[in-house]
Amino acid sequence: MGYVPARPLLHFARGILVRRGWTVREVWWQPPADPATDWEAWVMDQARSALDGVQARHVLLVGKSLGACAAPLAAERGLPAIWLTPLLGREGVVAALRRSQAPTLLVGGTADRSWDGELVRSLAHPYVEIPGAHHGLETDDPVESVEMLKQVTAAMSRFVQEL
Repeated sequence: MGYVPARPLLHFARGILVRRGWTVREVWWQPPADPATDWEAWVMDQARSALDGVQARHVLLVGKSLGACAAPLAAERGLPAIWLTPLLGREGVVAALRRSQAPTLLVGGTADRSWDGELVRSLAHPYVEIPGAHHGLETDDPVESVEMLKQVTAAMSRFVQEL
């Protein structure tokens, strides 16, 4: 099932939003078992379904890893977004990040194979790059990992406050 909304990064993103008066719609998904799945299309379908009927004045997308495959939808609709450990090896994700004009926060770790710090620095979006963090934005040291979580949570809070 992957990194579900109850895990720390998404849990604290939700808490930040709720504390600031946002209504949060969590998306819990069960990825298809078929390895031939077009993951970008599948995530886009999940994101579109989640956004259907949303009447809110302000909408923000928050996604982790595979969830960042919804970046084309955010770019298309001009929605701000927070992408945690986005899959920067996927052309569709990178193209969407390049064309997105909405506020977008990118977060990743230097020990994550899906993170490309050089690419991120070439984009026009704020970012947080955590030295030594792997794809879970953690290391094998729990205390260090909590400090990383605190850093990411503070960055998300500042980002949301500025929207």
